[in-house]
Amino acid sequence: MNNANFTGLHVAVTGAGALGGIGRGFADMFLSDGANVSISDLKAPDTGVNKCFRGYSCDVGDEEQMIAFIDDAEDKFGPIDIFISNAGVGFDDGPDGNAAGATNQAWETSWAVNVMGSVYAARKLVPGWKARGQGRFVIVSSAAGLLNQIGSASYSATKHAVLGFAEAMAIEHKADGISVHAVCPQYVKTNMTKGMAFAENNKDGLLEPADVANALKASIEKDEFLVLSHPVVGDYFKAKAMDYDSYISGMARLRAKLSQKDVKL
Repeated sequence: MNNANFTGLHVAVTGAGALGGIGRGFADMFLSDGANVSISDLKAPDTGVNKCFRGYSCDVGDEEQMIAFIDDAEDKFGPIDIFISNAGVGFDDGPDGNAAGATNQAWETSWAVNVMGSVYAARKLVPGWKARGQGRFVIVSSAAGLLNQIGSASYSATKHAVLGFAEAMAIEHKADGISVHAVCPQYVKTNMTKGMAFAENNKDGLLEPADVANALKASIEKDEFLVLSHPVVGDYFKAKAMDYDSYISGMARLRAKLSQKDVKL
């Protein structure tokens, strides 16, 4: 798709309740480009009086709630053309520095939200998209899906998993006219990164949510699978693939450095 035109399309975004968040950044971009936008979060977001903008309550880790969100949104604006699975959660590994140290609840919640939320949405949407011969599914995997997030094994593992699901979607449904994009940003200026010294001083830059939204728009226009708002992530991923041992050693050195400085990740 070149010079993408979103006028009149129906775009749905999960995890878009926080003003200044990545999800709201996506919503704002599509709204400004003429789309009808449905957003959800655990608490229904306030979308004001804009008739093209509606908010819904949805726990994406609950399949029944995901189905209800999609059904209600489509009752208002018609079939969803673009679905952005943005909702995500992260938990640290715990005080002992054990990669398996997070609680069972943290792991289970991470799996339910970071992985199954996308699965539930696709399960609901794909049959209609196949029948219409078109649809677009966007998964916010994060750079942690390609690389790793030091200090949060549950986040890294589930973001790797959902990237694998995005790949499977892209492969399985390319012939059905369904396009898939995996958004893999590094640190973005949101409430989640506020006060995180490593994020705020990251050498690769702390982007605004609008930067991530614009990167997605550019990838839609080019029909690219990977959305790299931080292009350097692609370089790191290539280097990782070429020499996995060097990547592991480098990340271990970074972890040791951060531990010495007691940096909050």
